[in-house]
Amino acid sequence: MTLTQRYRSIYKPLIWIAALAPLLWMVAGIVGVLGFSMGADPVKAVIHHTGKTAINLLGITLAVTPLARLGRWPQLIRLRRLLGLWAFAYALLHFTLYLGLDLRFDFAHLGADIVKRPYITIGFAAILLLLPLAATSTQRMMRRLGRRWQSLHRAIYAIGILAVWHFYWQVKADIREPLWYAAGLALLLGVRLWWRAAARRATSRSESAIAPGKT
Repeated sequence: MTLTQRYRSIYKPLIWIAALAPLLWMVAGIVGVLGFSMGADPVKAVIHHTGKTAINLLGITLAVTPLARLGRWPQLIRLRRLLGLWAFAYALLHFTLYLGLDLRFDFAHLGADIVKRPYITIGFAAILLLLPLAATSTQRMMRRLGRRWQSLHRAIYAIGILAVWHFYWQVKADIREPLWYAAGLALLLGVRLWWRAAARRATSRSESAIAPGKT
């Protein structure tokens, strides 16, 4: 079985099943089946649940490259785009539930929240940054944008920071959970910075070694 065949017949269906599981759990809690419950405030619970799932999927998306590189599993790279799209889907659902269930689609209230409540401001900014990434996630857009595609999709780093920041500011008492998310994000971004610095040092040493031969 080729890599493409494994991706289509095994990896892709597994991601769909895993990504749909939080949504199915939420629906089960809403309708009260299988003993699941969304608690005393189901509106707040579903908004929080979808937001945290979006952050989890963002973190998993960011973890793909380090895992592929450290574990020497280059085939994992193919999973990033689908995971990123699921992160966007949950982030959009999170925003839609907040707008519909909490604000009753009152756009004037939404505008006031964006201006006056900082955690809403940065959460909305993260959604806006996710939109072009989701819109350019197809193979056709990758070919059309060329090198600009990679530059555009580096916005996921800023999106991750904004999402965790949004979570941290939204929590009013126990901040331990968002701090764990912040630590995980710092690790994922720190690994990338370390690799980039190492690559620059290697390039600098190579240029230094070549330079004397040019004179």
